[in-house]
Amino acid sequence: MDARADIGVFGGSGFYTFLPNMEEIKIETPYGAPSDKVALATINGKRVAFLARHGRDHSHPAPFVNYRANVFAMKKLGVREILAPCACGSLQPDIHPGDFVILDQFVDRTYGRKDTFFEGPVTHHIAAADPYCPRLRQIAIKHAQNLGIRVHPTGTMVVIQGPRFSTRAESHWFTQMGWHVVGMTQYPEVILAKELGICYVGIALVTDYDVGVAGDISRPPVSIEEVLRVMRNNTERVQQLIINMLTDLVGSRDCPCERDAQAAVLG
Repeated sequence: MDARADIGVFGGSGFYTFLPNMEEIKIETPYGAPSDKVALATINGKRVAFLARHGRDHSHPAPFVNYRANVFAMKKLGVREILAPCACGSLQPDIHPGDFVILDQFVDRTYGRKDTFFEGPVTHHIAAADPYCPRLRQIAIKHAQNLGIRVHPTGTMVVIQGPRFSTRAESHWFTQMGWHVVGMTQYPEVILAKELGICYVGIALVTDYDVGVAGDISRPPVSIEEVLRVMRNNTERVQQLIINMLTDLVGSRDCPCERDAQAAVLG
């Protein structure tokens, strides 16, 4: 088997397999084991690696995902571009369940997660003003629009620690701050990819209205059953978007991702 890949895909909640009959391999990393085996396939002439972020049985809750092992496994396979769909809740009344949001910013509200590969003596001060790859973002927006998906071309995700959902007070605060969606896994995943010079795009699928949207306390609180139901119902659209994006990948990387990683080295 050709144990290499050009493009990596992280599957989020409810998105545990990509395509049937993919070959699976077990990968070891200096940071421990990834969440699951990595599935490999050639799709439209591109080598693609798929890894379920939480494991295919959702056995790794968001605070305990080994993000470093997952990202390093992709790097070990030769991946240079990561497509990262994830489930999220809407914080704004104009962002609806079933919408896609192509993230351009995050706000980190997590704690205690291993969020760098460089713990000394080598130190990286990675640029994070624009954490997501601008080239991959435009590719995602274009293909989502071509598929007729209701897509928001920008959006800030507030990343909470989990595994619990937000209180009404927290959700109301996030909404009042003007943030767009809430999730649990974009940090530190995107920053770890950026440290290794891997281009990364966060594709957020809205599964619910969070409890503080527009101060509407009549909304029922989010449940994991609802998140998984909406994600399952939209898995085919996520898969089709990723497959369509492949046609524009593995070309010239005229983006700052690799340069930012090189410039981050102190010393």
